[in-house]
Amino acid sequence: VVDQLLLARGGEEADLARHRMPTIRDFLPDPSAFKDMDKAAARLADAVEAGETIAIFGDYDVDGATSAALLTLLLRQLGSDPLVYIPDRLMEGYGPSGKALVELKARGAAVAVCVDCGAQAFEALDEAKASGLDVVVVDHHQCASLLPVAYALINPNRLDEGEDGAAHGHLAAVGMAFLLGVALLREVRGRGFFSERAEPKILDLLDLVALGTVADVARLKSLNRAFVTQGLKVMGARQNLGMSALIDAARLTKDPSCRDLGFALGPRINAGGRVDKSDLCVRLLST
Repeated sequence: VVDQLLLARGGEEADLARHRMPTIRDFLPDPSAFKDMDKAAARLADAVEAGETIAIFGDYDVDGATSAALLTLLLRQLGSDPLVYIPDRLMEGYGPSGKALVELKARGAAVAVCVDCGAQAFEALDEAKASGLDVVVVDHHQCASLLPVAYALINPNRLDEGEDGAAHGHLAAVGMAFLLGVALLREVRGRGFFSERAEPKILDLLDLVALGTVADVARLKSLNRAFVTQGLKVMGARQNLGMSALIDAARLTKDPSCRDLGFALGPRINAGGRVDKSDLCVRLLST
């Protein structure tokens, strides 16, 4: 029955076994397949090694919150303490503003990572560049033929993206943030960064990837199937304190399912930006 469902959803008959039990190892692409990925990873590695302040600018929805929380937790494990900025849904609206990015520069940030936004932020990124702030954009929204000025712009839906990268245009922003994390760890590993310290286990952050992927209604095919399948296992282990508290608040008595992500946990994360403070959900998931 599962095979018939997979075939009906466009699966290849020769690839059914891989989709039946999807693992990260079987589906994870080489992050270098995406334009600007290596450039972004190298810039963040430079910042980590030099002790520069990194800022994370995220959208106020679940995808943006999980993306920001994932990078925050990973950078903390690398010895960095990033600034996190989530715009107010009503007062600031969607996407980065020049004012906010310049403010992050004034607070000491040398590089900012915009997650789940920025693909169309032409004026804001112009202002950021003029202030001397390096901006890395990690997005998945549709791009125009002209791209904003950014230090690096990672987006599988860039019109000039290569075939391998464009094949992952269905990923949510949190999936792209995870791939940036993989690329960053590979970069610092190659520099000998872990010769005297433990390497973070990035697979432990898959619960965030699963939540953001489902809540953003991303298509559950190929890599997204692996993200959600394995992420639900991590979520069941209750390693993230904020996520565990959220599960308890949702009164889930069993390990969360895919349905729970979309109808019990996701709406509660979205509520932060709608009834209180926009950064509430990021603070919860990265506590």
